[in-house]
Amino acid sequence: MNTKKPNIVKEKIRKGLAELIKNKKTILIASIKNIPSSQFQEIVKKLRGKVIVKVLKKTLIFRALDSSGNDAVKKLKNSIKESTAILFSDMDAFELAEELTSKKSPVKAKAGQESVKDIEIPEGPTDLIPGPAITELGALGIQIKIEKGKIHIKEPKVIVKEGEKISSAAADVMNKFNIKPFSVGFVPLAAFDTKEEKLYLDIKIDKEETIEKMKEAFGKALPFAVQINYISEDTIKFLIRKAAAHEKAFEKFAAKADKNKDVNKQSVKIEESLKTENQSEPSGEAKPQIPKENSQEV
Repeated sequence: MNTKKPNIVKEKIRKGLAELIKNKKTILIASIKNIPSSQFQEIVKKLRGKVIVKVLKKTLIFRALDSSGNDAVKKLKNSIKESTAILFSDMDAFELAEELTSKKSPVKAKAGQESVKDIEIPEGPTDLIPGPAITELGALGIQIKIEKGKIHIKEPKVIVKEGEKISSAAADVMNKFNIKPFSVGFVPLAAFDTKEEKLYLDIKIDKEETIEKMKEAFGKALPFAVQINYISEDTIKFLIRKAAAHEKAFEKFAAKADKNKDVNKQSVKIEESLKTENQSEPSGEAKPQIPKENSQEV
């Protein structure tokens, strides 16, 4: 058996990977678990021109990482499991991770899968006609009525709760309503920036969650910035209102102080007036002299 040709091919692949590791800005490890072949090819097609995707045996990738001569790059080996791909790009690591996340595709549910969220059948009209669907919906506790020959959902109904296994009946109903509760795509696991010599492990890209956290942080930061009188485009209008409120409060305080001052002055004047009057009075009153009548002895 001739083993030279396979070894030559492997060596060529290893050298090619080593060149990519040396020349590309970002090396990223991503999970491709449970991605159907057709969707995998679609994602790779969308990334073409910006990203080079390689799906190889772990041993080949390990050899390429080891031959790079960079100890930090070698740490990527800990993130390489089964069903992983190695990607090379000149994009920033987190920019590439976000690109991969945005390329995820929604997929239908299958019986036995664990739901990652509550799955609800919404209220309202449907395109379903009366027939077997009535029984299927009723089995899941979905209240319906018939309007204009079509099934109408009377009220929303959660048919699978987060963390529960999806039954075949629930999966069938979701398919009828074209509900796709799952998404598949490349899941970023770790990356290395060869220019900055930085390793990023346990990458998690959740744009919606990040936006909510930023809103929450901004909501806390804005009042604090106004409190410490930090001037910026976002705080200036609040600081002006704050100054106006302080001005009104000061005017009320000043008016009250002036009123108290006038009262005090008036009190002092009254006290001084009383004191002056007391000083002008004689120390003792002269008793009136009553003349005695002349008396004669008899």
